[in-house]
Amino acid sequence: MTDLEIANSVKLKKIKKIVKKLKYKGDVIYYGKYKAKLPIKYGKKNGKLILVTAINPTKFGIGKTTVAIGLADALNSIGKKTVLALREPSLGPVFGIKGGATGGGFSQIAPMEDINLHFNGDFHAITSANNLLCSLIDNHIYFGNELNIDKNNILFHRCMDLNDRALRNVIVANDKEEISRKESFSITAASEIMAIMCLASDFNDLKERLGNIAVALNTDGKLVYAKDLNAQESMAILLKDAFMPNLVQSLGGTPAIVHLGPFANIAHGCNSIVATKMAMSYGDYVVTEAGFGADLGAEKFFDVKCRVGNLKPNAVVIVATIGALKLHGGVTFKNLSKENVDAVIKGMDNLLAHIDNIYNEFKIQTVVTLNRYKTDTIEEINAVIRELEKYNIKCVVNDVWGKGGEGAIELAKEVVEACSWDNSSFRFIYDENSPIKTKIKAIATQIYGAKGVKYTDKAEETIKLLNKLHYNKTPIVIAKTQYSLSDDPKLINRPTNFYITIRDLELKSGAGFVVALAGDMLLMPGLSRKPNAVNMKIDENYKIEGLF
Repeated sequence: MTDLEIANSVKLKKIKKIVKKLKYKGDVIYYGKYKAKLPIKYGKKNGKLILVTAINPTKFGIGKTTVAIGLADALNSIGKKTVLALREPSLGPVFGIKGGATGGGFSQIAPMEDINLHFNGDFHAITSANNLLCSLIDNHIYFGNELNIDKNNILFHRCMDLNDRALRNVIVANDKEEISRKESFSITAASEIMAIMCLASDFNDLKERLGNIAVALNTDGKLVYAKDLNAQESMAILLKDAFMPNLVQSLGGTPAIVHLGPFANIAHGCNSIVATKMAMSYGDYVVTEAGFGADLGAEKFFDVKCRVGNLKPNAVVIVATIGALKLHGGVTFKNLSKENVDAVIKGMDNLLAHIDNIYNEFKIQTVVTLNRYKTDTIEEINAVIRELEKYNIKCVVNDVWGKGGEGAIELAKEVVEACSWDNSSFRFIYDENSPIKTKIKAIATQIYGAKGVKYTDKAEETIKLLNKLHYNKTPIVIAKTQYSLSDDPKLINRPTNFYITIRDLELKSGAGFVVALAGDMLLMPGLSRKPNAVNMKIDENYKIEGLF
């Protein structure tokens, strides 16, 4: 059975029952039988926070979200009131190469089609608010440009929630030829509005952050903000519903608060602070995830989200697969199904790097789980267990895809044990008040394992400008490939003797951080030669095939 067929085979509970199970007392906004929005209202609990992360993934992913969902179901099955706090899928990967982001097999959140497609309109609202601001910028220039915006120094750009490489570099113009200019689109997941929505503590904070977006430099080299265009109120109007977290459920009946979705390779990779805090206020345990490998999503979860939201995680689960370990060990996709214990052992250097980062750098209790696939052999699985035993690390094998929560009971027990430990040693990698280069170097050397950092001339110029504008004392978000600890996707496993190259930086003053662009990372993905979109079908009864 496909993921979609499995999702459709399970009878879901009415969302009102999930609200009751959550013990939420606010005025719920229902979107049909199985979806709802929750106006921000906190309960009285202070649940333990569990982050699910992974090794560097392959193009097929690691199953991190699948494990997070299965783990939450397993925790509930052993009597621990647990709530999921996850990101929403973007239409880019859904129609691109990666597919949806609702889990897989019997470890999914549902209704699967609705969550993967448009899900209560949140991404569309963000796209609209983003592009409203862009239209106000160009409109201001058209009608006299009282703020003296330098059209060659526009800092805020348009977005769309689809992969479309043709929009990376475009020309925008109107009937006044002299104000035509170069423009670029990012995918909505990389929009600063997305980051602001994820980091805002409440609606007033949201409006303040929207107003603080740096939209351009003027002809005197000073920043022009969204509030100078009086844009924040109209943007907030578009975002009022999207700012409320969504409630759905897992196939096992676990309440899932699903809200917003920045990518971790080009953005900060975590769901909203309000959704996570709401989940923690209604559950004894909260399972959340952060995008891609621990070098990206987990680092940003700690250094950005936890810093801004004053959160302190209790435990981290690192997910690995035999297939990914073999690829890091040098096996090609063509030979991936063949048993290769030596490649598994060699590829474990990547897993060990992530364990070292979480446990020794961030100082958090760490649990390792092997997400089992049908093609895995006993010899390969035992090789992983034996190698980790050399470092006194236990590896728990899970089968959440095939069994749902029942396939993660042992994992759930290990996570409960990890959460019983004192988490007061948790720390950040850098001091946000340190210089920009110091912060980037800390991430590059301590987390990625780089020898150092190189900067292009353009990056050096931008750093000087950020220092001049007093935007040097913020957290750093590094945009880099998810496939490697380095900024080169071909350097797999645990590379050494490499440098991270920063080609430019972008100010996100509303979100409150600076993005450092590493290598050739682009903010607008393109479609593959044969994207998922061309394999999908829908019949006259609206039955969908090919969505996964």
